[in-house]
Amino acid sequence: MDMKGEVKAFWNDASCGEKLLLESNEKEGYDAQSLERYRLEPEIESFAEFDRYFGKHVLEIGVGLGADHRRFAENGAITTGIDLTERAIEHTRTRLEHYGLRSDINLGDAEQLAFTNESFDLVYSWGVIHHSPDTSQVVKEIYRVLKSGGQAKVMIYHKWSIVGFMLWFRYGLLSFRPQITLSDIYSQQLESPGTKAYSVAEAMNLFSQFADVKITTYLTHADLLTSGAGQRHEGFLLVLARMLWPRWLLKKLFSKLGLFMLIEAKKA
Repeated sequence: MDMKGEVKAFWNDASCGEKLLLESNEKEGYDAQSLERYRLEPEIESFAEFDRYFGKHVLEIGVGLGADHRRFAENGAITTGIDLTERAIEHTRTRLEHYGLRSDINLGDAEQLAFTNESFDLVYSWGVIHHSPDTSQVVKEIYRVLKSGGQAKVMIYHKWSIVGFMLWFRYGLLSFRPQITLSDIYSQQLESPGTKAYSVAEAMNLFSQFADVKITTYLTHADLLTSGAGQRHEGFLLVLARMLWPRWLLKKLFSKLGLFMLIEAKKA
């Protein structure tokens, strides 16, 4: 199985947040997942600006459980969504049916978007394209399908994060592999195989084709250990760390060392 197949298999086992947040596939379960998602990651709402795109064509790359897709659709956007996995497509279609919403949602490969040039006013993606084997090709495709003056809003992982250092401590230093790089740590230990994380400079280079690129990083619930640790990490060390974690100190001295990197970029 190639890398893309491994990524698909990982997320087809459970869409992002499904095992931690989704209680059932009924409307109440999706409602509860949305509440917890936006409680843990309140930055999504101000970043996505769901109510800004009434009547606009919006493409979401990586629909996941469909919470954000629902918000765009119910605020009047003309929505299109793709995902690499059948599981995410099924979840998102089911969620929208519960709310009487419609969207064009299909399986798709972000490295080869099946849309004509200049099709969308917004391309939105939250925590997805860093899982693609060829993230730079995904960014090129985002640029291609955006209309002139259109905007990309993308979250990717930040290399210099507390999460990255925690993973290096656990799977590097404590495993007697201090020579392992952060890039290898993210690739091998954070979510699906081959996951990448970028410095701000690397992200600027990734989006260099765009104009007016704005990048923000901040401490997240993952860095502050105020939530579950994703689909791969449990154990005594993590329980102990949650009890002893110096959150006030991290917020004061290391506020920029968060896992999430928010990128807003406009097509000239």
